[in-house]
Amino acid sequence: MKSRAWKYGMLFLLSILALDAGNQATALRDCSAWNDLRHSRNAGNLHLKKGEKYSIVRKHKGQYLVRIPGTPVTQRWVQGDCITPSSTATKETSKPQIPPVTKKVETLLVLSWHNSFCETHPNRKECRPLFNYGSNHLVLHGLWPQPVSRIYCGIPRDLIAKDRAHRWRALPVPRLPDSLRKTLLHTMPGTLSGLERHEWVKHGSCYDSDPVRYFSDAVTLTESVDRSMVGEYLRANLGRRIRLADLRKIFAKSFGKGMGSRLAMTCRRGLLQELRISLNGKGKELKNLLPSAKALKGGCREAIVDAPGLYRK
Repeated sequence: MKSRAWKYGMLFLLSILALDAGNQATALRDCSAWNDLRHSRNAGNLHLKKGEKYSIVRKHKGQYLVRIPGTPVTQRWVQGDCITPSSTATKETSKPQIPPVTKKVETLLVLSWHNSFCETHPNRKECRPLFNYGSNHLVLHGLWPQPVSRIYCGIPRDLIAKDRAHRWRALPVPRLPDSLRKTLLHTMPGTLSGLERHEWVKHGSCYDSDPVRYFSDAVTLTESVDRSMVGEYLRANLGRRIRLADLRKIFAKSFGKGMGSRLAMTCRRGLLQELRISLNGKGKELKNLLPSAKALKGGCREAIVDAPGLYRK
């Protein structure tokens, strides 16, 4: 009887090992491993490591439950685009695995006219002469997935509370390559005050699971507008009043006929504060993201382009 029980036990163990071997997945990058599907908790701040293999327990709503050896809670949820199942695992699933397709996401690219920002925030580090990289430039405020209620995707409650309390410096720093972080200092001067932490937690988390892609796309899009005829027009009209209608014509010349309606202005105290651009999809090529984007309404119709220094009427 004992030998028979031992035999069946060994067969059961071997079947489990065979199942794990057949349902292996390789991590495509370092990514968070969550306790639940809502990504509300990551006890121990666990991550999958790029290139390492993990056993798939099951798949649900585009996420995988995987085993992480050597941890108190061995099973964790990860995003579907974080791992790639092996060919054997693919055969054993009831449905064929389809390569992940990037879904269209409506976004709003929000660019600040840095001179105007510093009118009302002169004591911010990014507005002091030594660090004022954004003077006379459009700089990145954020890239916001729409609708406006689409925020804090998979972000733990304690971080949401810190963000809403404007404790941005208490938020984790997004993992970015040194080259991208250096570029961000110029394209998004608010990084000196922790703006990139706030934008990633609130908006970037709903754009992509990878902060590198989010900021890389946002930076490239920002630079393409600032270096276009739009940015040149603003710099040529420092201290002067401009009209939205004229700016839309220039935007259309730069990025495609009929695309002017995707642009809107916001103002404060009669000064141009921000440009907002409606986009549809992900990527770095503005011309590809504009045609299917929604037209923007509201905002202001005319404004003064603030020059460096305090504005005097």
